Amino acid sequence: MPAPLPAPLPAPLPAHLPVLLAEVVELLQPRSGGAYSDCTVGAGGHAEAVLEASSPDGRLLGIDADPAALELARERLRRFGDRFRLAYGNYRDLDHILAETGFRPVDGVLFDLGVSSMQLDRAERGFSFQSEGPLDMRMNPTIGPTAADLANRLPERELARIIAEYGEERFARRIARAIGARCARAPIRTTRELAETVAAAVPGAPPGRGPRIHPATRTFQALRIAVNDELAGIEAALPAALEALKPGGRLVVISFHSLEDRIVKRFMQREAGRCICPPALPVCRCGAQARLRILTKKPVVPGDAEQAANPRSRSAKLRAAEKLAPHETS
Repeated sequence: MPAPLPAPLPAPLPAHLPVLLAEVVELLQPRSGGAYSDCTVGAGGHAEAVLEASSPDGRLLGIDADPAALELARERLRRFGDRFRLAYGNYRDLDHILAETGFRPVDGVLFDLGVSSMQLDRAERGFSFQSEGPLDMRMNPTIGPTAADLANRLPERELARIIAEYGEERFARRIARAIGARCARAPIRTTRELAETVAAAVPGAPPGRGPRIHPATRTFQALRIAVNDELAGIEAALPAALEALKPGGRLVVISFHSLEDRIVKRFMQREAGRCICPPALPVCRCGAQARLRILTKKPVVPGDAEQAANPRSRSAKLRAAEKLAPHETS
């Protein structure tokens, strides 16, 4: 993997609140002597808990595509000495990263998908319309097109598809037309310019429906997913995680979006041996074979207390599964 550019830390941020922390530790079951991979290490909150629970000699590999996140994690985990290692890269390349670091097989793999509070709270990263900033949204700020590039350059039809598919936005065509008209006058460069353009294009909530989310929420989400090609990354990473696990090892995934959760759910069902073919097919063609045991019949969600303390946790869903031993597979 190419070495990341230096990433000086900005001003201190509010305390990091890892989502579903107790549930992650319970389902991952860290133990002394175990090896674990946190594929979205972020500021290191989950990694810290895993290292504590696997004392005195459990090991952890933390992976992240954001150089600034790796620096925060390095500071947070410093007290664990050589029990942790950090790797720069995207989880879509998990197989390559594990091979390059020699960190496999492992006893547990954790994914905390989506954008982190650390990224949302930094205006210069361009993930949020809550404050003015450049319209960027790249997890790795050194690679690939920005959200501004997509907004300004994509044909209206393709932009509408992205907003409808990744944002599940029913006003996608109207929003895409408004963005196109705005860009014809002058390029959209900032988060505020995009948010104002979208808000002007979306009708208000009908009377009596109560408060609604900001009209730009789904468009921002869609562009972020497209910029980082997040869904394809999940599709690539989950099979690699399964291959890296030892028999009895645990796969734990936290998602924040229905499309993410759907991918995780279908992967676990398929690898648990459940047929996922369309009901109309007379014969199973998906080749389902049991390699996993699903541990969460329904996704685990944050309780009322956690949602009150951390409103950004409200959409979180956790799913977990255990890799079967060869004699248990069918």
